[in-house]
Amino acid sequence: MTAKTLTDTAAALLAADKGLLAMDESNATCNKRFAALGIPQTEAARRDWRELIVTAPGLSDSIGGAILFDETLRQTTHAGVPFAQALAAAGIVPGIKVDTGAKPLAGHPGETVTEGLDGLRERLAEYAGLGARFAKWRGVIAIGAGLPSRACIRVNAHALARYAALCQEAGLVPIVEPEVLMDGDHSLARCAEVTEEVLHRTFAELRAQGVLLEGMLLKPNMVLPAQNAAVQDDVAAVADATVHCLLRSVPAAVPGVAFLSGGQSAQLASARLNAMNARFGAGLPWALSFSFSRAVQQPALELWKGDPARVSEAQKALVFRARCNRAARRGTYDARNDAPL
Repeated sequence: MTAKTLTDTAAALLAADKGLLAMDESNATCNKRFAALGIPQTEAARRDWRELIVTAPGLSDSIGGAILFDETLRQTTHAGVPFAQALAAAGIVPGIKVDTGAKPLAGHPGETVTEGLDGLRERLAEYAGLGARFAKWRGVIAIGAGLPSRACIRVNAHALARYAALCQEAGLVPIVEPEVLMDGDHSLARCAEVTEEVLHRTFAELRAQGVLLEGMLLKPNMVLPAQNAAVQDDVAAVADATVHCLLRSVPAAVPGVAFLSGGQSAQLASARLNAMNARFGAGLPWALSFSFSRAVQQPALELWKGDPARVSEAQKALVFRARCNRAARRGTYDARNDAPL
């Protein structure tokens, strides 16, 4: 696979101020979200929900790529069209989550390592045959008393790099996701310190594995105070801290940074992304975009609740949130025209 193919795909994912839609929840996570809203936890209900997303009119105006779960990549619309094919026909690049989840890290209580490298080369070839053009792998880093350990950071960075190299070998653009969690009571400054260390280590491992930086995208957390932090810094402070952290740790060769939402509200995630682009966007070496899941989907899910009569209404809510985030990429999102933060 040529470098040009990888760089062209990476560029297509974020072209025209678009972002990514993460619709790659595992069945267990999706079922948990369904249960909270009284939606049946069945394969049929999951397919109905994902068809609602894939067929939403106008979604491709703001979404350049969609990350699918294994089950979703194999599902079809009720008309028999594979979801990957339906997305591609709408102008959305289909992708696939390929890690098998974070598991306890031996010898390090409270920390995890993401698994899924065994057999990954063969799975990537199969996914490419099913229509995927990019992939995603998530490493998870917790902040707490004595955490994170250097061992946790190193082992997750190494796994991300090996995954990325295998993706590029298979012709798939790797989305590299090292997530520093919002859980806890740590400060904005502590999150910045840990995020910078995690990113430095991740890019050191990516270089060691020969990953083409121009043919990948980074999916990091924003630099945030923890959910239970005593001080909840304002939107401008988050924007400043996040951009300064990225400037210190992300090579200019990387074409784009697509933030995860990580439990932020839909409106706050949009406002923070908007502040980064409004304050810094024109002078940055990489695009600042989004790869949100709940921050785009949750309002639509709460409207739908499994009711076929509400599909159109839910699709409009989904497209609206995607458009809010496209505006945030441009630095033109106006929270006054959205729900309260």
